[in-house]
Amino acid sequence: MKIDPIELELFKNKFISISEEMGAVLGRTALSPNIKERKDYSCALFTRTGETFAQGSHIPVHLGAMPLSVQAALQSMDFNEGDLVILNDPYRGGTHLPDITCISPLFHQGKLIFFVANRAHHADIGGITPGSMPLATEIYQEGIILPPVKLIRQGKLDKALLSLILANVRTPEERKGDLLAQMAANEKGLQRLQEIIAEYGPDKVNFYADALQDYTEKFLRQTIARIPNGTYSFTDFMDDDGLEPQPVKIAVTITIKQDRAIVDFSHSSPQVTGNINANLAVTTSAVLYVFRSLVEEDIPFNTGLMRPLEIIAPQGSVLNATFPSATAGGNVETSQRIVDVLLGALAQAIPEKIPAASSGTMNNIAFGGFDPSLGRRYAYYETIGGGMGAAQGRAGLSGVHTHMTNSLNTPIEALENYLPLKITEYRLRPRSGGQGRWRGGNGLIREYEFTTPVQLTIISERRKFAPYGLQGGRPGRRGRNILIRGKRRLTLGSKVNLKIYPGDKLRLETPGGGGYGQPKEKK
Repeated sequence: MKIDPIELELFKNKFISISEEMGAVLGRTALSPNIKERKDYSCALFTRTGETFAQGSHIPVHLGAMPLSVQAALQSMDFNEGDLVILNDPYRGGTHLPDITCISPLFHQGKLIFFVANRAHHADIGGITPGSMPLATEIYQEGIILPPVKLIRQGKLDKALLSLILANVRTPEERKGDLLAQMAANEKGLQRLQEIIAEYGPDKVNFYADALQDYTEKFLRQTIARIPNGTYSFTDFMDDDGLEPQPVKIAVTITIKQDRAIVDFSHSSPQVTGNINANLAVTTSAVLYVFRSLVEEDIPFNTGLMRPLEIIAPQGSVLNATFPSATAGGNVETSQRIVDVLLGALAQAIPEKIPAASSGTMNNIAFGGFDPSLGRRYAYYETIGGGMGAAQGRAGLSGVHTHMTNSLNTPIEALENYLPLKITEYRLRPRSGGQGRWRGGNGLIREYEFTTPVQLTIISERRKFAPYGLQGGRPGRRGRNILIRGKRRLTLGSKVNLKIYPGDKLRLETPGGGGYGQPKEKK
């Protein structure tokens, strides 16, 4: 079959629209604010061998890792029509335990031809602290571990398995509602793919699913070929692992050879005691995100991006941790630092195309307790935006989520309606962006006042090491975490777990983005 450029564009948009519609169903039917309001989910389509051929404009750290989840499921079991497999195990293609992936096969005339899948961050999946983002030393402390397992078998829900999962979380009704929303999203994806197959036939749909991966590969190779051949290295540090005080090194060497890139993380720190270990799926996601961002053409994000890239991340390192290392923070924080070092290295090769560092953290906050007004337990999780790094010709945006998080702000109205707390301050953080010819974006200030006792966890970064500027631009301002208890103001570390009492306030001041270019001298 010969590729028709018009049909290729047609199928590209049809496939992407299916992923986007799956996301719309998931967001509208979920119960938790993290999924409904913040859109902390991702949806994609896969070939029968588990390769991505289309995805929605969702969360980058999810989407690069999801093919490994589908492939792990394929290795674990045989699929039948009507099945739905769930998993969250970071050592079998997951990212961290709160991210549950749902995978559904599509059969045509008895033959498996595609998969649809989605991944959503659940606000609690058990573990030693509410929100399932603890300062853990092993994965067992982080929540219930789900290997690839069938939640639906040939159209029949496994109620015993669902009951087992719900018995291990703090908010079972909310978890059930979010899982049902994920099931509904997959149903919509299967329906739309079946409609396209009915219109064009399975052979043509399969042909263009493969062709789109070749199309993406072609444009990435062309982009890499325009980067000067050579070797480019960069090192940055994470504040700490939350348990030990020493910084954690993230180092990369990128070697460009014609239309290929070798991305070597061999000089990064060994895996750590705390929870900032990343698995290979998360590291791969960050690499794919950065190289996709170099491509100026409107190409789909799919497995074709992997073909021109070789990723070296030794087992036992903080970027390819081994079981049973804790991983809750690796997905959200280490992924951001991987992006920073990749961009820092590429800035040496193509300085005019690379921005200064953005805030470099997702500013994770997770907490939970008992709401006496409703007579129920609750658990909550969110991330908070910061400043975007400036680039040649433009200042950085302020108060936005950047890089590996593509989630949204939780509106104050939704937060206060859902939880027993008040937001006493929420605004941009003045003068937190790095100075430069083009200034970095400002971070945010978000202050919570709690009205009931809660157990709270913060996992953040860039409290010790500032987001770097480029080409003479100044670094962005570092973030701060502050507990206000009566008249006392206590500066907290970047990663803490603490007991909050009624009347306490928690103030998060997020980092600004780095500046770009030498600042103009004042006359």
